[in-house]
Amino acid sequence: MTKSDLILKITGKNSFLYQKDVQKIIDTLFDTVSTALKKGDRVEFRGFGTFSTKSRKARIGRNPKTGDPVAIPQKRLPFFKMGKSMKERINS
Repeated sequence: MTKSDLILKITGKNSFLYQKDVQKIIDTLFDTVSTALKKGDRVEFRGFGTFSTKSRKARIGRNPKTGDPVAIPQKRLPFFKMGKSMKERINS
């Protein structure tokens, strides 16, 4: 499902909402989650899951083409953990 599919689905189920308003809501939600993760906060949607970040240490990697060592800097990556009720809905 793409972002535009999500917007169309929400608009279809809520005929009183305009498509542009739903798009603003979705954009605001994604921006809020991204900003929270950037600050290092954890975002939890009950019954759905939790978004957080995990840190990777700096390390030395290899260039696959030449085999030369390459310094890979430390970075934070987004991480999603599915909630228990979401697992049950998917696996039922």
